[in-house]
Amino acid sequence: MNGARLSHVIIDSSDPEKIAPFWCGLLGTDVGSRIDGGRFVFLRATERCPAIGIQRVPERKETKNRVHVDLEVDDLEATSRWVRSHGGGRVADHQMGGFHWRVMADPEGNEFCLVPSAQA
Repeated sequence: MNGARLSHVIIDSSDPEKIAPFWCGLLGTDVGSRIDGGRFVFLRATERCPAIGIQRVPERKETKNRVHVDLEVDDLEATSRWVRSHGGGRVADHQMGGFHWRVMADPEGNEFCLVPSAQA
């Protein structure tokens, strides 16, 4: 086996077009393509961001994500304020062994972590 290579990180959503601007702004990218009338919205990969897809699903998020992304940020507080001002929310803060991270959620409740760059 040659090993797998990461192609895209896919985010489930009830309305990909509605949350695409949130993720574009947070990650500093833009929409690269849309497939099937906006059922799939793909954000452009950048030097700092892998390819992200947002796919429409019929069910709403109800429990904790089983997989999530950690985003390295230069300013934890400023990024947290940006997330909240764009419809997201703060879920929890964690600290372990001198390592700190903040769990946030996008406007549909999909969780991700913010990690201060000094620790990454």
